[in-house]
Amino acid sequence: MKRIISLLALVFLFNSCTPEDGPNYTYELRPVLSVDIPTEFTLGATYTITMQYNKPTSCHYYNTISYHKYLNERTIAVETMKEERSNCTETPNDVSSCSFDFVVTSNGSYIFKFWQGKDEQGNDIFLEYEIPVLN
Repeated sequence: MKRIISLLALVFLFNSCTPEDGPNYTYELRPVLSVDIPTEFTLGATYTITMQYNKPTSCHYYNTISYHKYLNERTIAVETMKEERSNCTETPNDVSSCSFDFVVTSNGSYIFKFWQGKDEQGNDIFLEYEIPVLN
């Protein structure tokens, strides 16, 4: 009986997955190059906001939009997955776009801060828009 259990355990051990079995990914924020955003909002309306960003290699894939809100301020970035493999090719002119729907739920103005990278001192740089809300 012990031999059978040991043999089964050995079979499962050799057939189990290891971290090296599949592709490995890292996640990167990509700078927003430009934004298509209205110049004004109407309370209660929904707007599609589109961002353009660069995928620098053939190993970069869109993952999600990083979206943080605080009162009427929105901080937004594009997150990509980078597959860790040796045959990636550079694609410096590969501009892609992604979008999200924004529902206007309060009066006043919204401030949108789209992440554009870091400056020489390591500080975040943002493309900022202040969009007024009309009733």
